[in-house]
Amino acid sequence: MKIISYNVNGIRAAAKKGLLDWLEQEDFDLICLQETKAQDHQIPEEALKEMGYHVYHHQAEKKGYSGVAILSKKEPKSVNIGMGYELYDREGRVLQLEFPEFTLVNTYFPSGSSSEERHDFKMEFLERYRDYILKLRQNTAPLIVAGDYNIVHTELDIHNPERKDNPSGYRPEERQWLTEWFDEGFIDSFRQLHPGERSYSWWSYRARSRERNKGWRIDYISADDNLQSLIREARQMNEVVHSDHCPVLLNMDWSKK
Repeated sequence: MKIISYNVNGIRAAAKKGLLDWLEQEDFDLICLQETKAQDHQIPEEALKEMGYHVYHHQAEKKGYSGVAILSKKEPKSVNIGMGYELYDREGRVLQLEFPEFTLVNTYFPSGSSSEERHDFKMEFLERYRDYILKLRQNTAPLIVAGDYNIVHTELDIHNPERKDNPSGYRPEERQWLTEWFDEGFIDSFRQLHPGERSYSWWSYRARSRERNKGWRIDYISADDNLQSLIREARQMNEVVHSDHCPVLLNMDWSKK
């Protein structure tokens, strides 16, 4: 089972750069998209259905902003939009699909880079999100949590770990939250297979950052630790260029369960 998580930075813009042709060629089982920047009627649903996908979308109230979608070859048992907190749900950030073997959560975590107020909003979101996930774990199958977390975890995950300007996304309190996340029963699927590798999932559009590979790893697919034995492949698909992010891939072998 191949899952990708991909911040497309606008699904309509990414489609103009060949996103749909690429998805058809690759034939993933589950596709988690963040920052669709679209209302429901602007998602290319017919084209995706022709590829064999069921299409689910959580739009933001604000047009052209945020939004998450999941494309699934298999129809889920249930679909849940949002995490039950209106302040965050109006921004279109969380989408949950339940399958018999596992529950998939796709999340676009807030960025705090625009202001200190938004960084505070992000930190509040993180605490609410932890509560939501802990509650979900008590009542569902094993979790897979994909998304743009907007947090660099370790110094291996940023090209310039010595920087002193304390940017949101690389602050100690966020990184500590992510450390606790991975200490509470989740696996960083990429780090599980590549413990010492430097590989990034986002690059600024400025200063030829992607060409020079001056990036951050802020996109993750976390899996419940009891799914560890099923992980076969996990990597950043650095060659894919529809966005300022690249997709991250998790390939799992459910025959081993």
